[in-house]
Amino acid sequence: MPKNSITTERRATLREGLQSTADALHRRRASDIALDAIDDYVALNWLEWWGGALRLTITGENVCRQTRLAIETP
Repeated sequence: MPKNSITTERRATLREGLQSTADALHRRRASDIALDAIDDYVALNWLEWWGGALRLTITGENVCRQTRLAIETP
């Protein structure tokens, strides 16, 4: 799905789920991530295929960090 076709609501949903997605990747459980979410994360450049495996991009790492900071900051 092209980046431009991802709605604001969908982007917010993906942002909320990115930390659990990152956790799944860290545990080597990419199979736990919905295929449509993977497609959208790749379109947003938050995930990338690397050597046959998924990993967070620098952008994805930054989005995770921003999300964590927003939760931790009162």
